[in-house]
Amino acid sequence: MYNFLRPYLFKLDPEQAHALTLHALRISGNIPPLRWLIAQQFKAPSKPVHVFGLDFKNPVGLAAGYDKDGVAIRGLSTLGFGHVEIGTVTPKPQAGNPSPRIFRLLEDDAVINRMGFPSKGSEFVQMQLNPNLRTNWIERVTGFSPRNKKQVIKQKWGTVLGVNLGKNKDTPNEEAVFDYLALLQNFAGLADYLAINVSSPNTVGLRNLQGREALEKILTQLHQQRLIEQNNHKKRIPILVKLAPDLSESELDEAIEAIISSRMDGVIVTNTTLGREGLRSNRKGESGGLSGSPLTVKSEAVLHQTIKRVNGEIPVVSAGGIMSPDDAKRRLDIGAALVQVYTGLIYRGPALVQDIVKAL
Repeated sequence: MYNFLRPYLFKLDPEQAHALTLHALRISGNIPPLRWLIAQQFKAPSKPVHVFGLDFKNPVGLAAGYDKDGVAIRGLSTLGFGHVEIGTVTPKPQAGNPSPRIFRLLEDDAVINRMGFPSKGSEFVQMQLNPNLRTNWIERVTGFSPRNKKQVIKQKWGTVLGVNLGKNKDTPNEEAVFDYLALLQNFAGLADYLAINVSSPNTVGLRNLQGREALEKILTQLHQQRLIEQNNHKKRIPILVKLAPDLSESELDEAIEAIISSRMDGVIVTNTTLGREGLRSNRKGESGGLSGSPLTVKSEAVLHQTIKRVNGEIPVVSAGGIMSPDDAKRRLDIGAALVQVYTGLIYRGPALVQDIVKAL
C-alpha cells in the first residue's frame, strides 16, 4: 500500500505530506474499529525488552520529531512500535523556523530539516495526554464546570510513551535549566520516560549545552527535581539524554561522564548531523540537520564509542540512519538496548517496524 501512496506523497511539499499522514493517524487512532484493523495489519511479534525499569513489547520505537504535539499517539501505537517518543515539547508555544524547512534528498534516501522546535507548548501537549486537563482548561476559559469532573489521570496508550523536552528559542542557555525543570514537572505524571534534547542543530546555541559543565549543571538539578516528582507521583521517572553525532570523541566522552555522574537513566545517540559528506542531491546545501542513509555510518560509530564508554552502567538507545531491518539488527548487536526510526519510515513506510521486529 505504501509503495502505491509514496509517489503521491512525494509530490507534496514535505511538510504538507507530514501533516497529512499525521492527520490520518490522528483520525484512525480515534476510531476504534479502524484502529483495530490497522493494528492487525501492522502487528509485530512479541520481542519484549526490559529497560529503564520499563517493559517494552519490542525494541523498536518512533524517534522524536514526528508527532511533536502528541496528537496521534493512538494511531502511531497501531503500527507495531514498542515505544513512541513525542516532542520536542517546549514550555511556551513557538512557531519554529520559517518555511520551507524540510527537504527530501531523494538520491540519498535522506532528509534535511531546520524545523527549530515548532511546538504548541507544554499546556497543549499535556491536554493531549490527559483529556481531564482539557476539561480543566475549558472550565478556566468559560467558567463552566462539567459534572463528574475527574482528577488528572495517566492514559493507557498500548505502548511505552516518551516525551522529548527542549528549551524555548528565546530562553538563554544560562536559564535553560528552568525550562527543563518546568517541563519535568509538567510531564512527570503523564509520560513513561522523559528525554532531554540538548542536541538539535536548529536552535541557536542549544548544542553548547552538551559541554560537560553546562550539561552536568542541568542534569544534576533535573535529578533532584526528579526525586521530588517520583515521590509525588509514586512512580519511577526515567530520564534519558539525547546527544548529537557531531561531537568529537573527547566531547562525547565528557557528555557521557556528565550523564552518568548526574544519575541519568540512559542516553540516546544520535540526533541529526550537520555533516554533508558524500551527498549527491542538489539540496545538499540546505541548512539544518541531516537524517537518513547518510547518517548510518556516523551514528554507528558514535554508538560503538558510547557503548564502550558507558561500559554497561546505563542503557543506550540508537537512532539515526536506521533504514532497514539489517541496520536495526546491527545496532542491537553492537549493544543498543532499543532502536528508534523516523526517516526510514518516510522512505520505506510503516511496515518497516514490523519488518525489523520480525528480523530480530
